[in-house]
Amino acid sequence: MNLLKKLLCAKCSANFSTKEVRKEYDAPADFETAITASGFGKFNYIVLVLSIPMCWMTVFETTTMSYVFPAAQCDLNLTLEDKGMLNAVTYGGSIASAFVWGFIFDTMGRKQPLIVGFLLDGIFVLLSGLSQNAIFLMVMKFFGGFIMNGPYAALTSYLSELHEAKYRSKVPIYTGLCVSVGTIYLPLLASFVLPMNFKAILADYLVLHSWSLFLLLNALPALMGGFIFFFLPESPKFLMSMGKNEQALKVFQIIYSINTGNPKETYPIKTLIDEPKTNDQHKMSESPLLNGWRQISPLFTQPLLRTFILVCSVQLFMIMSLNTLRLWLPQLFQAINDYKYFNNGTSSTLCNMLSVIQPTNDTEECFVNFDNSEVYMNSIIVSSVSACSYLIVSTVVNVLGQNKLLNLLSLVASGCAMGIYFSPNSDIALLFIAAFNSLASVGSNVTLIVVVDLFPTTLRTMAVSLVMMCGRGAAMIGNIIFPLLLEMGCAPPFLCLASLLFVCFCISLMLPKPNENFI
Repeated sequence: MNLLKKLLCAKCSANFSTKEVRKEYDAPADFETAITASGFGKFNYIVLVLSIPMCWMTVFETTTMSYVFPAAQCDLNLTLEDKGMLNAVTYGGSIASAFVWGFIFDTMGRKQPLIVGFLLDGIFVLLSGLSQNAIFLMVMKFFGGFIMNGPYAALTSYLSELHEAKYRSKVPIYTGLCVSVGTIYLPLLASFVLPMNFKAILADYLVLHSWSLFLLLNALPALMGGFIFFFLPESPKFLMSMGKNEQALKVFQIIYSINTGNPKETYPIKTLIDEPKTNDQHKMSESPLLNGWRQISPLFTQPLLRTFILVCSVQLFMIMSLNTLRLWLPQLFQAINDYKYFNNGTSSTLCNMLSVIQPTNDTEECFVNFDNSEVYMNSIIVSSVSACSYLIVSTVVNVLGQNKLLNLLSLVASGCAMGIYFSPNSDIALLFIAAFNSLASVGSNVTLIVVVDLFPTTLRTMAVSLVMMCGRGAAMIGNIIFPLLLEMGCAPPFLCLASLLFVCFCISLMLPKPNENFI
């Protein structure tokens, strides 16, 4: 609770006085007035705490395969190419559903689609845990990515719409912190489950392993999210936008009552304004394709086109390098661990240690080393450093400005990628990997801040969505290419990562200053 207060309530107390909230409003209130009158307190804390497992859903959906590969490679006969495809298909699914989810949440609200989305994602994760071959697992991961994309984006909107303006900007920081905690929890869970190395035969064609149990357990956050939303209210902002003011007023009364402890009837606002409908009926009569093009077309004309291409390119190269290496880290750490296992615990240069994952032509029996606590510890260290980096950067972003900060992050991250390749031992490699992951992760988020500052209010959401889609597409391509680079040798993958980030640095130098595109 103290952490939530620090993040969302810098100069207030959760226990505000009754006089402050009992102020009577004679005229119908707009959304901002109504949500402010409902206060900030127990309801907000409860919702934010309950959202933690939901924030973890996207982390688990995109990252679980990274920990499954070393344990399941023999059971599923996984090649390097199979591993790359399993990482990539999740992003392919999320790209395929981007516009579908946007339409659903804009027309059906937040609550019901979130319930369905979380429950469906949980079901697909459960099915992935029952996989007996790589093809079935790929199909389940694709559908998991297809489902995952919408609920997480809508969750951030939902939480924001339950907070007044002065706390609303802090919600993305909170959700980002929750995601970072999830990246720490995941290897911790893997360290307990995957080394169990059991085999349970449930039927002739259904065999469960420790990695199966790991995937089944990862369905819990999504299933919990769907269950929790049965008891949460619909977004009052959405209800007002649909003309359902009576229902919205009831939601405001519930929030007010929980926050203050006062009866719902004492909520000071009695009526809400009718929000204007800006050509809604006209838009509804248009085809979805025409309506969608009408929304995004300004991004593809001057003066915004050049800037849009630049920010998409920055995010593309940043995310391609970040999520390619991030999703292969457990496999790389496993290779380092295996090298030490076969060499009496001695370390070597990174290239020598990674030679154990190179494909061979011999007929040796497939081997999985479950004595790998170091793999999970290294993953926890990298995730922890990344979480801490957000706190550090938040103190310097206003000093340097987001453009200069993005320049610095991409350049130093490029140097760290080179450092990984030249690492003389595993400890130095871990140091450069943690630095690379932190800098690139923060850089991808700073890029989104740059997007917000460079585009008009009416285009910001669409610009951010399209830029994020470019990032997901890049992550998909990167994970398909990375195993091919690994097969070529040690230098190609890391030199390629360094080159991508250096190109990112060069492009970031061409970004305009905030508000140069519009007044």
